[in-house]
Amino acid sequence: MNITGIDLASAGRALPAQKTDKAQGSGFGDLLSQAVASVNRQAQDSAALSEGLVTGQHSNIHETMIAMEESGISFRMLAKVESKVIDAYKEVMRLQL
Repeated sequence: MNITGIDLASAGRALPAQKTDKAQGSGFGDLLSQAVASVNRQAQDSAALSEGLVTGQHSNIHETMIAMEESGISFRMLAKVESKVIDAYKEVMRLQL
């Protein structure tokens, strides 16, 4: 059996360089801002439907209640994600290198 050594100087050149520009993919910050915008949009839609119900513009209470529940669930989910991210950050900061 013949085992050859690895040339560390040429090993780094064999791998393609990773691109860090935005065209490669969205980062965590972009994903988080999209989630916040989506929750905000749902809350605004829910508020508009409930205002329309109160002012008599429409009488569809079912649609209004569903929109309000979806908005509340989305907000609670976003709050849980925020809590998990903060917990993960604290855990990483506790790591000893």
